[in-house]
Amino acid sequence: MSLFKKIFSSEKKETLDKGLEKSKTSFFNKLNKAVAGKSKVDDDVLDNLEEILVTSDVGVNTTLKVIERIEARVAKDKYLGTSELNKILREEIAGLLSETNSGEATEFTIPDTQKPHVIMVVGVNGVGKTTTIGKLAYQFKKQGLNVVLGAADTFRAAAIDQLQVWADRVDIPIVKQSMGSDPASVAFDALESGVSQNADVVIIDTAGRLHNKVNLMNELTKVKRVMQKVVDDAPHDVLLVLDGSTGQNAFEQAKQFTAATEVTSLAVTKLDGTAKGGVVIGISDEFQIPVKYIGVGEGIEDLQVFNKYEFVDSFFK
Repeated sequence: MSLFKKIFSSEKKETLDKGLEKSKTSFFNKLNKAVAGKSKVDDDVLDNLEEILVTSDVGVNTTLKVIERIEARVAKDKYLGTSELNKILREEIAGLLSETNSGEATEFTIPDTQKPHVIMVVGVNGVGKTTTIGKLAYQFKKQGLNVVLGAADTFRAAAIDQLQVWADRVDIPIVKQSMGSDPASVAFDALESGVSQNADVVIIDTAGRLHNKVNLMNELTKVKRVMQKVVDDAPHDVLLVLDGSTGQNAFEQAKQFTAATEVTSLAVTKLDGTAKGGVVIGISDEFQIPVKYIGVGEGIEDLQVFNKYEFVDSFFK
């Protein structure tokens, strides 16, 4: 099918295949049981498939869309064998995702319209936020870009220390203050430093607290306002990091954060350690926010740009 052409390098594709192995195995174990003894796709198979997609964390709304598309094909083709179900799923899910503008990227890039390009990173503690920032900084530096980090998660000393470890590892400058400092002040200093160093990218870490949405909203609004004193339209990207291994909880976090602040892109982490990889398909479809990056392993190279065709191909092949 034309949707599935070779996009990633074989090494990158292999990493993605390996990262989605648990999700794929779990999905196909369920699917094989559902079609055992069946030769064609009938109502029973579709009912079972609906349950499998929902329990694979694809999400109810996205699942219903996929089932509707397959029902339409069954009605048109009259006889669809269960042996073709895997291929049909790949095609229909890729077709569904192709209706959004996200998931087309193949490389780590930034727009060349502003300099520095300012990314504010949000997400609750424990989702892999700081690690994602470190890996993202590494990828940008690999592209020849000058990167500056801002440690504006001043709520936890560990967050500042962890970001420093990544800055040292990737060998890029970091702007930080002591624990308890005003996050907006750190963001301001980071942007000033970025401008003076002629940086291409400034990545700002922020505190991961959701217990009080109003406080979070006020804090992030203040950080944005103060940043705009240095760079007029900063931040250019508000990246929400979600832990893919939490499945439906990732949906809930996305809802909470999008209610608290304007989120412009998503990163879904920890997909290699879970069978809940289907959450990427659901989140990509349900939220009108592009999934930009996925974490498919612990290595520094294991943060990948999300390409929906490569993802679906790896998940369903």
